[in-house]
Amino acid sequence: MTADQDFRPALTRLLPDLRAFARFLSRDPAAADDLVQDTLLRALRNEGQWQPGTSLRAWTFSILRNAWFEDRRRNAARRRALDRAPPEEEGHPAGQEHRMEVMGLARAMKDLTPEQQEALVLVGALGFSTEDAARVAGVQVGTLKARVSRARKALAARYGNEADQEVTD
Repeated sequence: MTADQDFRPALTRLLPDLRAFARFLSRDPAAADDLVQDTLLRALRNEGQWQPGTSLRAWTFSILRNAWFEDRRRNAARRRALDRAPPEEEGHPAGQEHRMEVMGLARAMKDLTPEQQEALVLVGALGFSTEDAARVAGVQVGTLKARVSRARKALAARYGNEADQEVTD
């Protein structure tokens, strides 16, 4: 089996992770689907540039990330409108504790820098190695590790403060 025959099936297997990362970046399922489609088109168009033996996952995630940054630059007005969108209401029916915890994590992550959010999602949620995550983010491995560490410390401090308040209430 040649590298060309392996490329497309391997690319297909990456779709769920690409979609998850695109949803994280865009925070909009429809925009995420468009971003993944654009990524796949770019990957297929540039298939000859991928080097067999290297990480196809890191290569495609880099394409996705670059496409997202290009889209952000092109649509600055739309981004500002999304940033002004009101936060989700917290009034949920009983039995939704898990959803509330996830929403709390999303709110806490909003306080992190975009670089820390990206690093934490790549390593923590998507399971990238720090080397591959650094390649996707376009930074040195040490820089990515520092971002993950700072993000985790900030989240721990935030949740630690909330837990202390609950005990005293």
